[in-house]
Amino acid sequence: MKLKLLPMLLMSLYGASAWAFQPFVIKDIRVEGIQRTEAGTVFSYLPVKVGEKLDDEKAAVAIKALYGTGFFKDVRLEVEGEVLIVMVQERPAISQIDFVGLKEFDKKQLIDGLKQVGLAEGRIFDKSLLDKAEQELKRQYLSRGKYAVAITTTVTPLERNRTAISFNISEGEVAKIQQINIVGNQAFPEKDLLELFALSTPGWMSWWSKSDQYSKQKLAADIETMRSYYLNRGYLEFNLDSTQVSISPDKQSIYITINITEGQKYTVSDVKLAGEMLVPEEELRKLIKIQPGDVFSREKLTETTKLIGDRLGNDGYAFANVNAVPELNKEKQEAKFTFFIDPGRRVYVRRINVTGNTKTRDEVVRREMRQMEGAWYAADKVTRSRERINRLGYFSDVNLETPAVAGTTDQVDMNVSVTEKPTGSIMAGAGFSSSEGFILSGSISQANVFGSGNYLSTQFNSGKINTVYSLSYTNPYYTDDGISRGFDIYQRKVNSSSLSVSRYDSDSIGGGVRFGVPLNEMDTVNFGLSVERTKLTTYDTTPTRYLDYVRDFGSSNTTLRGDAGWARDTRDSIIYPTKGSLQRVFAEMGLPGGTVKYYKLSYQHQWLRPLFQDFTLMLNGEAGYANGYGGKPLPFFKSFFAGGNTSVRGFKSSSLGPKDIDGNALGGNRRLVGNAEILFPFPGMKKDQSLRMSLFLDAGSVFGDGDIAGQYSKISFADMRYSTGLAVSWQSPMGPMKFSIAAPLNSKETDRLERFQFILGSTF
Repeated sequence: MKLKLLPMLLMSLYGASAWAFQPFVIKDIRVEGIQRTEAGTVFSYLPVKVGEKLDDEKAAVAIKALYGTGFFKDVRLEVEGEVLIVMVQERPAISQIDFVGLKEFDKKQLIDGLKQVGLAEGRIFDKSLLDKAEQELKRQYLSRGKYAVAITTTVTPLERNRTAISFNISEGEVAKIQQINIVGNQAFPEKDLLELFALSTPGWMSWWSKSDQYSKQKLAADIETMRSYYLNRGYLEFNLDSTQVSISPDKQSIYITINITEGQKYTVSDVKLAGEMLVPEEELRKLIKIQPGDVFSREKLTETTKLIGDRLGNDGYAFANVNAVPELNKEKQEAKFTFFIDPGRRVYVRRINVTGNTKTRDEVVRREMRQMEGAWYAADKVTRSRERINRLGYFSDVNLETPAVAGTTDQVDMNVSVTEKPTGSIMAGAGFSSSEGFILSGSISQANVFGSGNYLSTQFNSGKINTVYSLSYTNPYYTDDGISRGFDIYQRKVNSSSLSVSRYDSDSIGGGVRFGVPLNEMDTVNFGLSVERTKLTTYDTTPTRYLDYVRDFGSSNTTLRGDAGWARDTRDSIIYPTKGSLQRVFAEMGLPGGTVKYYKLSYQHQWLRPLFQDFTLMLNGEAGYANGYGGKPLPFFKSFFAGGNTSVRGFKSSSLGPKDIDGNALGGNRRLVGNAEILFPFPGMKKDQSLRMSLFLDAGSVFGDGDIAGQYSKISFADMRYSTGLAVSWQSPMGPMKFSIAAPLNSKETDRLERFQFILGSTF
């Protein structure tokens, strides 16, 4: 029987067949041309079945459906009597994907990326997907500054209707920024403006920071930084005219030209408040950071609108709107500003929803909330809630939203979405310090035991001076009020032979309980009680005062130790602080009931203030006093020491203060240390907060009886040691690292100097 060919796909899609056929009832369907695809797969996508009536319209729909699967590059329908024959030609399958000349990226990561877009071994080959993959790969090279990259894609047909895809890549070299020009600047030198940029021409640290590699996003950010620089210094009409980025013919050098118009410098002539204030105007005026006579500053203007909005938000006006409307006098270069205030409706929080915490219990998150359900919305409490949840350390991301409740005008929900991160760790590492030598350390810890928010850890630290083994457990919410309770068990061995102190060894084992009581968001009171057993070992070179103590009170001592302290921390960061302060008061006492009776008092005050740009001034002062009581002297192993990387740099660790006949430090019962540092980013690293430098001036010593020269019996600035120098701190992936080069300013012949000091790795 003569076969009848149905209209082809393009004709079907446009409904224009060359000729029509008589509709008929399908008695059977046969599939021909398939090699890998199962016939059942074709039937599942075919929109017509046996027993249905086939006409031109249904035939067109059937062809379109089979093409839509992407499995076939040709589809035809033929009719033989009352049998529908589906003729298909399969697309080839991808047999292999290979990369030639690939160096910049990891091959496995690229294979995984191609799989995400549907290009993978075993899948149907699609030329459009291959073109997209080639363009995306080229875009990735361009984002890394390799503008000379050339990518050639080869598709090789193989037997059994398969193909091999090969990406042949000539990566080329990274293009470097050779010149950045700013045209139109008059008020500020080009050099000062370029200092604001993250992008730069090649420098001695650009191999690390990649700052000499062009990025469209970085350039946009740099231009916005420059715009803010001008707007914060009165140039209200500053305008970016154009930006040109050109590349050399060999695609190795990039040239950037930025054209600007500075405009005139404006001062503020008047500031007014208008609208529905709801808060006494005097209180709001205290929040205004820009005053008549000041040079215009967008930063201060923005800060003012935020402060007023937050103040209204603290009273429940979550959607308060504050707009600063300017009125310019171009002749006098003056600007008046009116802050229009629209508080909106007062709202309260209906419900707090926590999501994303698959392991951490809801209560662990909710107990950090300072905004309560059913209470008026308070912007400061919402902000503080986010900060407290972030500081838990259990989540990599904390997102907090307050959407309005549908159908209401005075309610919002508080949606807290968190992304959990691993909180347990098994660590083993090594470090080196100029005082401790080679150090082996390790720990097993879980900061969120069973999702309860409790902390459990065991640690060991093996140095030639200190050997420590400890087990700690802390429940940060022993009570609903936030009182914490912790337990510690430890063993500590001290070998003083490697220090500049008089020779003795000690072996202590102990355990205790401690509590922390928060007074407010910034202040915490801590106290604890522990029992410690200490065994002392003396030598022929041990000084007489140490031998006398062991003779009078024995080589084994039991200490019933009581601790109490207060801390107030307002620093903006623990790792990279730029402002705020830290105050600590700590008291340690050997209580009656033990054989050791003493007390130690310590105070520390650290203060930070931004100076200009990225420079920060840090002042630190520490003072300590200790003594014995009940007719007993201060145990020599509880004395204060000074000198080294954490107190007075340039002098060997624990070497300052009273000394024995051999020139070794005896320690003292009074300690005074002061540090002044100017902190700034590492040159060439700019915004990298993991690496920081400082210029420092250190001063300090310990004071007490026993010095053979009769010094240090009283606190005297003449007996203190001073040093100055340069320091580098790096929060490396292996742990914190600190280096310092110091020049002692008033060293004596008996002092032990160590001008270069360092600590590598994290030590306990």
